[in-house]
Amino acid sequence: MTVPTGEQILSTVTEIAVAETAIPAADLRPDVDLRGMAGVDSVRVLRMVARIERTYDIELEDSDVFGMSTLADVVTVVDRALRAEAAA
Repeated sequence: MTVPTGEQILSTVTEIAVAETAIPAADLRPDVDLRGMAGVDSVRVLRMVARIERTYDIELEDSDVFGMSTLADVVTVVDRALRAEAAA
């Protein structure tokens, strides 16, 4: 299994975030706190996480999910999960 690069993960995660939150991609910089953005609530975040898990065929740990606040955090967690899956 080839693990996508951080940039590839960021691109995919940003697309998913745009679809789930209706926030323009230009406003979804990697360092922006998603929880502070208008229209982003826990339900939207959980839908985003579920879609990311389906996209990459991974299961993210609850502790990681609840610790994510930016797209950069999401990329880190997804990258770690993909690397663990590839090593298994």
